[in-house]
Amino acid sequence: MVILNNDWDEILRDEFKKDYYLQLREFLRSEYGTKTIYPNMHDIFNALRATARCDTRAVILGQDPYIGVGEAHGMSFSVKKGVRIPPSLRNIFKEICDDVGGAIPEHGCLEGWAQQGVLLLNTCLTVEAGKSKSHSGKGWEKFTTFVIEKLNECENPIVFMLWGNDAKSKKDLITSPAHLVLTAAHPSPLAGGAFFGCKHFSKANEFLKENGRGEIGWQIV
Repeated sequence: MVILNNDWDEILRDEFKKDYYLQLREFLRSEYGTKTIYPNMHDIFNALRATARCDTRAVILGQDPYIGVGEAHGMSFSVKKGVRIPPSLRNIFKEICDDVGGAIPEHGCLEGWAQQGVLLLNTCLTVEAGKSKSHSGKGWEKFTTFVIEKLNECENPIVFMLWGNDAKSKKDLITSPAHLVLTAAHPSPLAGGAFFGCKHFSKANEFLKENGRGEIGWQIV
């Protein structure tokens, strides 16, 4: 039984009972029992646990969790304090510095963003250690599609920041004219620096301010 302690509990109640999700749960039970899977099973839904639907002002959508030891903790691109900042996140911080100012922080924990209404979601919520996209096609994409659809139904304006092809695949789900959709290359160094210059952080704040939702403090302290 997944308990999120916010409005997602009611929204997702029936989704957790559907056949595809029950099959996904059985797959994960086997995977966690026989392999090294990230994040810790208790952290899988941390993004939804940290940011209620009613509080969501921005969505940063990534691919799947980090594949390295100790990195993933259930929020896209975030790592716990004390963990080395991964290259993708370091590139995100560089873009923030160029876009809205500030300095590269000493840690990569993005929980402060989540507390401001930034939903840090991946298209897949689990992955096998060392094997990117190893849990693709197992049901997570359908689950996160449902989450995006429910966010699209929100009357309050939301900024959707879709980074990489997996995230961009959700673009057509966002049909409400109330929202802003921003797309960019994945911040991974493998994208050859194509992420730089997207200015998503200033664009997001400009949109949120114009719509009376307040700016997000992107600098990490």
